[in-house]
Amino acid sequence: MSDLIQILPDNVANQIAAGEVVQRPASVVKELVENAIDAGCNSIKINLKDAGRTLIQVIDNGCGMSVTDARLAFERHATSKIRKANDLFAIRTMGFRGEALASIAAIANVELKTKRTEDELGTHLVINGSEAVSQEAAACSDGSNFIVKNLFFNVPARRKFLKANSTELRNIITEFHRIVLSHPEIAFQLIHNDTEIYNLPVSHIRQRIINVFGKGMNQRLISINTSTSIVTLTGFIGKPKNAKKNLGEQFFFVNNRYMRHPYFHKAIMQAYDKILPPETIPPYFIFFEVDPQIIDINIHPTKTEIKFEDERAIYQIIQASIREALGKFNIVPSIDFDEDNSLEIPVADSNADIEAPMIKVNPEFNPFEADINYNPFDGEKSYNPFDEERRSFESNQFYQEFKAKTPPAQSSPAKKAVPEKWETLYEEPAKREAEEKLSQAKIDRENIPDYFQPQKPMEEFVQKKLQPQEQIQKAKNFFQLKNKYILTPIRSGLMIIDQRKAHERILFEKFMNSLENHQGIAQQTLFPQTIELNASDYTLLQVIIDDVRALGFDIREFGKKTFVINGTPADIHNCEPKELVENLLANYKSNQMDVKLKIRENLAKSLAKASALNYGKALTNEEMSSIIDQLFACATPNFTPDGKAIISVLESQELESRFK
Repeated sequence: MSDLIQILPDNVANQIAAGEVVQRPASVVKELVENAIDAGCNSIKINLKDAGRTLIQVIDNGCGMSVTDARLAFERHATSKIRKANDLFAIRTMGFRGEALASIAAIANVELKTKRTEDELGTHLVINGSEAVSQEAAACSDGSNFIVKNLFFNVPARRKFLKANSTELRNIITEFHRIVLSHPEIAFQLIHNDTEIYNLPVSHIRQRIINVFGKGMNQRLISINTSTSIVTLTGFIGKPKNAKKNLGEQFFFVNNRYMRHPYFHKAIMQAYDKILPPETIPPYFIFFEVDPQIIDINIHPTKTEIKFEDERAIYQIIQASIREALGKFNIVPSIDFDEDNSLEIPVADSNADIEAPMIKVNPEFNPFEADINYNPFDGEKSYNPFDEERRSFESNQFYQEFKAKTPPAQSSPAKKAVPEKWETLYEEPAKREAEEKLSQAKIDRENIPDYFQPQKPMEEFVQKKLQPQEQIQKAKNFFQLKNKYILTPIRSGLMIIDQRKAHERILFEKFMNSLENHQGIAQQTLFPQTIELNASDYTLLQVIIDDVRALGFDIREFGKKTFVINGTPADIHNCEPKELVENLLANYKSNQMDVKLKIRENLAKSLAKASALNYGKALTNEEMSSIIDQLFACATPNFTPDGKAIISVLESQELESRFK
């Protein structure tokens, strides 16, 4: 029997390695752009065709490569970043594994044009499926120009499982954000199908964030800056009121390298405890500067997970930094004892004599006989602000009667006689007020519906001039619990309905009907609103714009990454158009995780969730009745489009068992 163990061919080994490094077109963009950054460039251009399926081109003006380096770079484990094992713990560059170019060349057609500044001519290298086709001298500009065509051409199974172009483009834009935010000193340009998506000039970090996520981000940012012996934190966090219900604007960077860290994310969420709207996540852009020796970046093939030596200490530093920033900007109550204009409390001298404060008062003061400008506190004449009120009081009829019955003032006010029957001065107003209250009580009692007055006999209720159907409708009993649940009695017990979930089901079926029949009715807004989107949301809205209009939106494109909203679906009330579109896109992206969900169903589900009735809204009896009637007219009244229960019934037997 022959031996079974054998060494894999290089092309097979490279394709296996490509499964870890190159998962989708976004992975190719990430690896090529990181190599360009390590080459010391200050300008990078990315050109895409069909979201990277057909073409990915990355052009930089870095140091370039020699003829030998250009060929050797496509071999496995070939890198210029490390020489020995200890170098892994002092890495400051983006790439170091030496597998990226070899993996990319194994599953695509690759061309490289590169030239060093000191060379007269560059080199042009062509590789197809790990096989070098040609390499020759060529005239080209300084730097490198990578062209990757026909991704996964020799691995059809991998190409088959790529998502739609819109989805793959959003993945590329996500990777693009992670790179450009950590390198504001480099100019970036992103072009897709000959349309420029981003053109980012060299800037500082705050301006780079604004250029990427829109001008509105400028008013939402709060800066943080903390320096300790373990870590230095800089960057920005978002204001609580601008928190969103979906992820997308949360970034951690360690030594200018993007990372994901759920533990540190939890620290941020706890720092925002009790000041965030429910189920929302604030934006943050936090940069860590640490000693490379206390972190390990070699624990994941994509290098997005990093291990820290002392995570608990950094956890506490993150919390303290964010709470301090929120306090400085008056987001949360704080006490600052170092303020220059704070209240100064003098310290008492232990040797000084303590004297009680004295107030000078004239005991002879009589407000009815004093001069108009007399001040009882200092005995000096001054302006009396109550002069007009005093004159009005003296002209009052009750005061004149009181003065006529009062004997002349004695020499001492303390011995002045009290007038007889002084209480009668206030009898008339008190009597009049009591009669008004009694009259109002009678009116209110007459307005109470008969079925809320158990003391009246049933015969009187039956004799009303209402028709039997009207009597049943009027006798319906609904009760709203905590402005969240609708309670109504039924034969088997007590029915409890979640008002938001019920409204979500009602809207979902209405929107699905509008999409199927293309009969969405738009309610025109009084003033059209302009919404500026980031590149990812802008691309998504372009793809689904026809179905969005079928739902009843009157929306059109207006300039670069901007839309104008002229109308919203008529079934939606009390929703800001701009906020409605943002929530629609956010819910749509989160629902895309369900591969079984069709585009139109996803759209109807997302809009229903974005516009459904919120908890905390008080409903009238008629509104609760309308929701219940519409709910039971739905095809599936018991569950939301997400499959969550809407109705719960508390059986009579369970109620009775609680009182035994």
